[in-house]
Amino acid sequence: MTTLQRIAVLGLGRMGEAIATRLAAQDREVVGWTRSGRASATVRTTGDPNEAVARADLVLLALFDGPACRQVLDDVRASLRADTVVVNTSTVAPAEASALARRLGPSYVHAPVLGSVAAAEAGTLRILAAAGHHTLDAARPVLETLGTVRRVDDASTAAALKLIADNSLAGAVLALRDSLRQADALGLPRAQTLDILELGQLGGLVARKRGFLLGEPPAPTAQSSIAAPAKDVTPPPGASDAPLRGATGLTGTSADAQAGIAVAATVPAVEDAVLEPLRAYVRGHATGDPAHFREAFLPTAHVEGIRDGTFVSWRLDEYCALFPGRPAPDEPARTRRIDAVDVHGTVATATMTLSHGADTFTDVFLLVRADDGWRIANKAYHRHSWESGSVRVDVPHGLSTDGRPPTRPVPPVGRRPAGR
Repeated sequence: MTTLQRIAVLGLGRMGEAIATRLAAQDREVVGWTRSGRASATVRTTGDPNEAVARADLVLLALFDGPACRQVLDDVRASLRADTVVVNTSTVAPAEASALARRLGPSYVHAPVLGSVAAAEAGTLRILAAAGHHTLDAARPVLETLGTVRRVDDASTAAALKLIADNSLAGAVLALRDSLRQADALGLPRAQTLDILELGQLGGLVARKRGFLLGEPPAPTAQSSIAAPAKDVTPPPGASDAPLRGATGLTGTSADAQAGIAVAATVPAVEDAVLEPLRAYVRGHATGDPAHFREAFLPTAHVEGIRDGTFVSWRLDEYCALFPGRPAPDEPARTRRIDAVDVHGTVATATMTLSHGADTFTDVFLLVRADDGWRIANKAYHRHSWESGSVRVDVPHGLSTDGRPPTRPVPPVGRRPAGR
């Protein structure tokens, strides 16, 4: 088997630089190129990607996203030799991975990696590799220099598994964030909280990021920047037809690059101004006074959902007319909580769960920041009835409307309120 000794690494961000450095340390001839033009401190670089690939036995991509991969490969396509193997370690959508595999044919290896910069430096990455047997066998010695190779059937599957792995990491980080917020609210010392969390399912994450979470000086080697993890855990357009909750709100977070994705665990809670219209909305239900809904919603807002089997779309005046101006008879037994709020500049989305007697409602809001503050632009809702036998699933990390940890739903009592 021909040994692939001459390697071009296209993309010298933190991960690409670590990969290139690791390969060069294993006595391979490495030349790097980066779109920013930044020179590497550890490997030879060139300002022309065509020069980098012209003599390469293997071209390795470590780029930011799918569009970057397409653009760079289009730029160097004429310089690729027929026998050059192209290995793509970038995180892209499944459809993008399939398109790249079709474009480059049997010489393409889609090989997204699981692990940090430190893992790349140590050669302990986990690599999901999709390619024909002959091509993968040719690339395997290079990949095994970087870590453990797991063969996957096709490029789309490899890309999808990478997204799922990253999304699970986002879930763990957000769970850690919520635990730390609750501990702070209860006045618990941070070190003691981390001691206990390290004993549980979040233990590995806490152990790796403990120094950062305690505010200690960062280690000398950067693990990852916040922009790339946030991008990876938010599925790219077209990644799936099913909605996935990603780590929205991480992108744009200001942090020392050394902190890595652990910075998400210390992102401040949503500002009170965003929650005010949601609290006014809750007051409207609690009192039956429609004046609170007029405070919460924009005058142009609509409320939409299915009522008695029929789709309804109420203007704000029509919605307010449903409320009698007094609390429901079973108001003391009703509960409401804010499950999630995601802020994107001047717009936000929110989800709320309302337990009203025999019914549970899921309310989904679109909010905008207007001149006089945040207001609800529109609301859509779905009704779940205990009487109809439907099952309610609680969200474990929600917020109660008064800022306390969420309470368990009460047993069903009473009838469906007229106000819905």
